Amino acid sequence: MRTGPGADSAPAPAPTTTPTADRTSMFSSLKIRNYRLFATGQVISNTGTWMQRIAQDWLVLTLTGSASAVGITIALQFLPMLLFGLYGGVLADRLPKRPLLLATQSAMALTGLALAGLTLSGHVQVWHVYLTAFLLGLVTVVDNPARQSFVSEMVGPEQLPNAVSLNSANFQSARLVGPAVAGVLITAVGSGYAFLLNGLSFLAPITGLLMMRSAELHKARRAPRGKGQLREGLAYVAGRPELIWPIVLVGFIGTFGFNFPIWLTAFVDDVYHSGAGAYGLLNTLMAAGSLTGALLAARRGASRLRILVGAALIFGLLEIVTAFAPAFWVFAALMAPLGVFGLTVNVTANSSLQMATDPQMRGRVMSLFMMVFIGGTPIGAPLVGWITDTFGPRVGFAAGGAVSLLAAVCVGLILARVGGLRLKVDLRPGVRPHVRFVPRDPRTAEEQPAREPAEELTPAA
Repeated sequence: MRTGPGADSAPAPAPTTTPTADRTSMFSSLKIRNYRLFATGQVISNTGTWMQRIAQDWLVLTLTGSASAVGITIALQFLPMLLFGLYGGVLADRLPKRPLLLATQSAMALTGLALAGLTLSGHVQVWHVYLTAFLLGLVTVVDNPARQSFVSEMVGPEQLPNAVSLNSANFQSARLVGPAVAGVLITAVGSGYAFLLNGLSFLAPITGLLMMRSAELHKARRAPRGKGQLREGLAYVAGRPELIWPIVLVGFIGTFGFNFPIWLTAFVDDVYHSGAGAYGLLNTLMAAGSLTGALLAARRGASRLRILVGAALIFGLLEIVTAFAPAFWVFAALMAPLGVFGLTVNVTANSSLQMATDPQMRGRVMSLFMMVFIGGTPIGAPLVGWITDTFGPRVGFAAGGAVSLLAAVCVGLILARVGGLRLKVDLRPGVRPHVRFVPRDPRTAEEQPAREPAEELTPAA
């Protein structure tokens, strides 16, 4: 559905912005007809996806009474990405993406309709949810890299950063509506109708794909069939610091810092003793923050490593603070800033990776990105669920934030070292306090006057 020129933090990176990237309008890529069709279909299916996600988590919690069971469900949904994610990227690079997406979107619709039938008939058991989650994950292995890389074929390189940000805004807009509708449906008629509406919602993207004009697509050269393409993709990423280290950072945050279904269900049930309506409210507030972060990214255009690392630092700190919120209204108020900085991490890494990658490698690079971001969930979700059940929701939430914070610090220092930078803290009286990276050797700045001399890691930078 789900960095920036890079020279400031890594040696000789590929360019990650276009000449117009810094001066784009917030919705410029929507002027392109094919992308408008794509975005319209996605906002409808994304709304259904969020409805199913909320209903699925609540159904599992109702059937089992266990946060660990919710974690197992999430793990099963993302386990295929961990096991087969790179192969999905190879297929996305080899095959024409529009027919491929028609097949994957149809298959995802069938999983929603199957779960709806089981639930509405009264025969649903927790293993049914586990199975449909796993099957959905298998389809996502191919759908995610194909959909991510298809964006560049619809809009071209100049509009790619804007379109990636609007994709995230699209997803988060649906996240505002989906949980609220799901909460009403679960309370009024049960989870089954949320699953049914999700299955039907895939008619919108399928229709949009069929209505696209092939002549207006930016044809990308597909990778020929051959041996060693998976290893080729891994070697390509490993040799580029501007690719490998953002992926490592996102991997840690995705594995340990994005387990919100586990934490939110546990806080609502065990700490604040509320129901499905409160769970939907928390997801809606987080979605509002995420939407704000996506729109800010769309307006900003450029993606920089300092934004990625800075957002990751603040995201980890916010999770730790939120874990110890003394009252529900404080906890709820912190959902929006968590959404802003979590989304900023995601969209900045996504757009910078796509801009820095050769088109023939884009499917494999994006599959690796998605593999570490959501494929790490089968490792992180059961562990976080166990910590949450054993030591309480506050400890579980704080542990995820601590791992995210530590990962941001380590990757930020590594990128600074790779880029020949050192940390400088300026606390002089009369000067705005700030933390920045500057060249280790002052002569470096003199020899390379076109290069920005510092990478500030403060939010205002």
